[in-house]
Amino acid sequence: MKQRNKNMNHFSNSRLIGSIMCFLMALSYNVKAQDAAKTSAGKVPAQVILKQLIESSGKKEQEVQMVVVTFAPGDSSKAHRHPIPTFVYVLEGEIESTFEGKVSHYRAGDAFYETPNGLHSGTKNMSKDKPAKLVAFFVGDKGVPFQVMEKH
Repeated sequence: MKQRNKNMNHFSNSRLIGSIMCFLMALSYNVKAQDAAKTSAGKVPAQVILKQLIESSGKKEQEVQMVVVTFAPGDSSKAHRHPIPTFVYVLEGEIESTFEGKVSHYRAGDAFYETPNGLHSGTKNMSKDKPAKLVAFFVGDKGVPFQVMEKH
């Protein structure tokens, strides 16, 4: 009988130690998850897709504008300028953008930055049968338009 109690105590102690170890591991995992949550709103960590330093002196009241632009198949924009910093993220499709004479191609998931007042000769949807969609994010002084059409 003493041998059985001794074995039971050993078994109980082993279970207790195992339970404590599981609890500590769960607590450790929870702390790591909380640390990761500090940089993300969801279960998947946030992914920075574009980071750009804006150099500007004499900051006034700033205004943010977000614009969704849709290009029909084969459609293109006319020449224009953005007098304020422009951040763009391509949501759907593939576009060709000509900015300050440089031709660039972007597709869904790409992001890019355009400096203020640069000549944007045009953006073209490269597909003949699917629309292209992008979101443009503008930051600038309050009341400044985000786009000025180029006069020929």
